[in-house]
Amino acid sequence: MGILGFLDKKSKPVLGLDISSTSVKLLELSRQGGRYRVESYAVRPLPADAVVEKNINDQEAVAEAIKAMVKQARTRVKHAAVAVAGSAVITKTIDMPAGLNDDALEAQISLEADQYIPFPLEEVAIDFEVQGESPRNPEQVEVLLAACRRENIESRVAALQLAGLAEEKVDVEAYAMERAFSLIAEQLEDQSGQVVAVLDIGATMTTLSVIVDGKTIYTREQLFGGKQLTEEIQRRYGLSMDEAGLAKKQGGLPDDYESEVLQPFQDGVVQQVTRSLQFFFAASQYNDVDYIVLAGGVASMDGLAGLIEEKLGTQTLVANPFANMAVSSKVNASALASDAPSLMIAAGLALRSFD
Repeated sequence: MGILGFLDKKSKPVLGLDISSTSVKLLELSRQGGRYRVESYAVRPLPADAVVEKNINDQEAVAEAIKAMVKQARTRVKHAAVAVAGSAVITKTIDMPAGLNDDALEAQISLEADQYIPFPLEEVAIDFEVQGESPRNPEQVEVLLAACRRENIESRVAALQLAGLAEEKVDVEAYAMERAFSLIAEQLEDQSGQVVAVLDIGATMTTLSVIVDGKTIYTREQLFGGKQLTEEIQRRYGLSMDEAGLAKKQGGLPDDYESEVLQPFQDGVVQQVTRSLQFFFAASQYNDVDYIVLAGGVASMDGLAGLIEEKLGTQTLVANPFANMAVSSKVNASALASDAPSLMIAAGLALRSFD
C-alpha cells in the first residue's frame, strides 16, 4: 500500500527531484550533527509541453533532463524522492479502531476505501498514516488516508527509471513544502501559533499553503505564474521564448520594460496573492496571516517582496531553505542562493533522507 511512501521509516540518502512544468530541479543534502549541508544541486529547463500542469507528457524528455542534472551535479546517489501535485491527491482523515497493526489497518482500509475515493480502486494507489488518538473516541485512532491515480505516480517512476535512478519515495507536493517550511520557520520570530502563508509562484501555477504550528491547514492551486511575464516580453519585443526567458533574468530590454511590462506583472502578482488569501479567509476561521513567505521562481524578483509587504501590510520574506546550511565546495553558492526560493519542494523531498 505504501506506494506514496510518506510512511517508510527506514531511509537511505535520496535525491530530491522536483519535476515542474518548465524545469526539473535536483537537490542532495547530508547532515552532520544537527546541521544540514548541500552536497549537490542542479536545475534543467524542460522542452515546452514535456510537462503540462504537473502531468508528464514526454517521459523521455524528462528522463534526459534528469540524466543531464545527475551528471552536472556529480552525485553518486541513485535513489530519488519525487512528488505528485496536491490536485492529483485526495486526502481524508478517517477514524479506525485503535490497536490494529499496520497489516490489519491496511486490510480494513482496503475494504472501506471505495466509500472515500471517487475513482475505481484498481486505478489508484492508496497510502495511510496513523495520526494519533481520535478526539471523538479514545478507542479509535485518526488515520490520514491519501489516494492518487496510479498513472500520475507511474509516469514519474518511469521517467526516473529511464534516467537510471530508482524511486525511493513518492510524496505529495504539499507535504514536501511543509517539510521544507521547517527550515524557514527557524528564521521567523516567535513561531508558536503563527499563521504563515507560503506562496509558491512557479512558471504556470501558484500554490498557496497556509501553515500553523508546522502543519498545513489549507492549500489551493491556481493557474498563474512567471510564464505570463515571459510571454508578454516575447510578444512586445518580438523575441523567441528562450530569448525572452534569458532577457527576463539577465536584463538588456528596452527602457519601457519596467513601466510597461514588469510593473503590471508585479501588480498582477499582488492581486493573485490578495485573491488567494481572500479564498483562505472565506474558507477558514482566520482573517489575517502573520507572515507571507514567497517561494518559486518568481519570488526572487527584485522588489516583489517589498511591494507585497507595502500593499498588504504583512511582513513578507523570500524563502531560502539553505540560510542555515553548509554548502559543499562543488556547489556554486551564488547560483544556489538565486535559485533557493524555487528549490523549496526539492528541499522538502531531499529531507526524506533523514526520516
